[in-house]
Amino acid sequence: MKALLFLFQYLLKPRTVGAIMPSSKNLAQKMIDHIDFETADYIVEYGPGTGVFTDKIIEKRRSNTVVLLIESNQEFCRLLKERYKNEENIFIINGSAEDTDKYIDECGIPYIDYVVSGLPFASLPKSISNTILIKTKQLLREHGKFITFQYTQYKKRLIHQYFKRIEIKREYRNLPPAYVFTCSNT
Repeated sequence: MKALLFLFQYLLKPRTVGAIMPSSKNLAQKMIDHIDFETADYIVEYGPGTGVFTDKIIEKRRSNTVVLLIESNQEFCRLLKERYKNEENIFIINGSAEDTDKYIDECGIPYIDYVVSGLPFASLPKSISNTILIKTKQLLREHGKFITFQYTQYKKRLIHQYFKRIEIKREYRNLPPAYVFTCSNT
């Protein structure tokens, strides 16, 4: 069911959905490998889609860790609200990652420890990508990490303008295979 919804949304909005299928559980695991769940107080996810990464985050987080999901697609947002309606400390926003600063203020989040991103930077306009990356860098606390995946390394240079360190790992067990970028400034 989720795969069909994902495909349908991709056909309607390919620039913002960015893939024809949800990410694999293998990619989801690689995306959260660098999160220290023992110390993470605030985690933000950009573009959670149908919740593949979100499931892993919720499974591993401490109960008092706050998770903010920012999803621009209304259908995915509706699905997420229904799916996580019984979870505590989860905020779900139907909006753009460009406005993350506004959303964390509204939710009473003082800083971000980790940002997990499913955004398709390769298909987003450069101005939107820059705004998102600038705000992400500003909102992450000192040792925070920005973790994103891309299908190519094409946007590595853009991301490197905002983050000093980028560790890249490949996940072949995804359709298509993907690169996981773990970015930080320390």
